[in-house]
Amino acid sequence: MAGVGTKSGVRYDARGLVEPEAEVPGIAEVSGDTARFDAEELTTRQINLELRDLVYRQGIKDVTIANPGSKNSLAVGILERIKLTIEGSPGWFACGLIDGPEVHIQGRVGWSLCENMMSGVVVVDGPAGSLTCAAIRGGDVVVKGNAGARTGIDQKGGTIIVMGDVGINTGFMMQRGRQIIAGNAGDGLGDSMYDGTIYVGGEVASLGVDCVPGEWTDADTELIERKYRIYDLGPVPEFKKFVCGKQLHNYDSLEPSERKLVI
Repeated sequence: MAGVGTKSGVRYDARGLVEPEAEVPGIAEVSGDTARFDAEELTTRQINLELRDLVYRQGIKDVTIANPGSKNSLAVGILERIKLTIEGSPGWFACGLIDGPEVHIQGRVGWSLCENMMSGVVVVDGPAGSLTCAAIRGGDVVVKGNAGARTGIDQKGGTIIVMGDVGINTGFMMQRGRQIIAGNAGDGLGDSMYDGTIYVGGEVASLGVDCVPGEWTDADTELIERKYRIYDLGPVPEFKKFVCGKQLHNYDSLEPSERKLVI
């Protein structure tokens, strides 16, 4: 068979994880504007094909995926304002590149949750892996457990809420947006951040380069109390605020394209 061979006596398929089958499974149970399907026996591609067919072709606004089986790259690139419930734990790269959905993950989730998310809401009942919300640009992400290292790396907007602890280098090169961390933060918090705000309710192992304590305002209190109220997160702990000291980078109010016009 083409693409299949042996290496060190072990039979392998050089085609890797490619899934040539591109047919929509068509197994969802649809009732009016809602749908539900069991993903236990489906591949990643089949799950995403089924979801996209329901949302884009059938116009379903409320979808439930049961038994995701920790498969990677589920529910990526959904650009509609729908309600999506995942009953179980997806793997890496869940909900990446989304713009609009309201997602409830009833389990834990692997690395790189919501990478490059544009807008919407994602609530995770359990913990999340490293690189949670990398390069997020908008929306709210709520993780009700711990989150791993480099949470919110290169964050460009939106709000990340972690009800547990976060790992090292959280907020690394953060550019805009907010992080609300109810627990402890690992070493290098906010390292090399350009802008944005990080709130920590627990202890900070160490601050990164150019991350400094910020002055608390009434707007900070209003923001945190509102987010806790919206997502029913319980009593609000006492937070500390951290911002960029603006000593590391050459700050300029003009974007590069604007600067060219001036020059």
